[in-house]
Amino acid sequence: MPGQLLMKGNEVMAEAAVRAGCRFYSGYPITPQNEIPEYLSWRLPEVGGVFIQAESELAAINMVYGASAAGVRAMTSSSSPGISLKQEGISFLAGAELPAVVANVQRGGPGLGNISGSQQDYFQSTKGGGHGDYRLLAYAPFNHQELWDLTMTAFDKADEYRNPVMILTDGVLGQMMEPFVPTEYVPPGLPPKDWVLDGCRGRPPRVIKTLYLGEGELERQNLKLQKKYQRMKEAEVLYETYMVDDADLVIVAFGIAARVSLSAVRLLRRRGRRAGLFRPVTLFPFPEREIGDLAEAGRRFLVVELNLGQMVEDVLLAVNGASEVRLYGRCGGSMMTPEEVVDAAERMESLDTRRRVRVSLK
Repeated sequence: MPGQLLMKGNEVMAEAAVRAGCRFYSGYPITPQNEIPEYLSWRLPEVGGVFIQAESELAAINMVYGASAAGVRAMTSSSSPGISLKQEGISFLAGAELPAVVANVQRGGPGLGNISGSQQDYFQSTKGGGHGDYRLLAYAPFNHQELWDLTMTAFDKADEYRNPVMILTDGVLGQMMEPFVPTEYVPPGLPPKDWVLDGCRGRPPRVIKTLYLGEGELERQNLKLQKKYQRMKEAEVLYETYMVDDADLVIVAFGIAARVSLSAVRLLRRRGRRAGLFRPVTLFPFPEREIGDLAEAGRRFLVVELNLGQMVEDVLLAVNGASEVRLYGRCGGSMMTPEEVVDAAERMESLDTRRRVRVSLK
């Protein structure tokens, strides 16, 4: 196809960030995301941007805080243990209402774990991994085209909501190569950044802070933030479905597990089983209403994740007891095959369906 490029997933994110106007990046090396800082180390200076390899993950996220406060489109990236170290700074960004993009190329855990692709950071990314009542818009790309498109969208949404945005990918998508179309970035109509710290220049001073000590002041700020997160829930839900119209079994999966699950759905269809795939693209806000509608229509669910059961909790809440939900999970960076997902789906028919939840782990 004309206009296609062949790049690693990490490089796709890095170039998309530059095209979307990112002009500041700070980070610290960790596998399997190292191609992002490596790429930006030479690419950002070409467009007049700033690249800093910080002395630590803590330093990197706080440099992003400063750059964002000055009005620059800023980004950091890491892999799971490094993202854990950045959590305090991410909470500060959310509390100060500063836009930033954080890319997590997940690896197996807990602890240092290994360097294989994983989805064990779902809780951390969708429930607020740091302290306080805050949320991140969290995107889960499916392929390199979405890595490109959603990276650009992430910068726009960060500015629109004045909130950090998470791109939750994994070591498989980050390291693999596949073609994609580098669509042009089209700037949306965003309000001016009338809050940035760029020098008073004859105007009243501005303050960016996260410390509120007045009576009731912090509660009012938290309630304000919650209204913003509710707006996200109402306006930002993204998902895709595959062959669910006549399905009696819906596999729910995101990211690389959804690619495996889509192959499993095709295998099940060839065997005469009416299976479909529901793929959340936003993990927060989660498409709970849409899954709930499928449950009310009598469909059963198999949740497939590269973890021991995290997104399945959101599926259970969405289903709200209206249908059967089961889990097939792999952990520690181990990848399932389409055939294993097919086996898990076919076992559902032979198990006791009176129980609403069963867990099947490899």
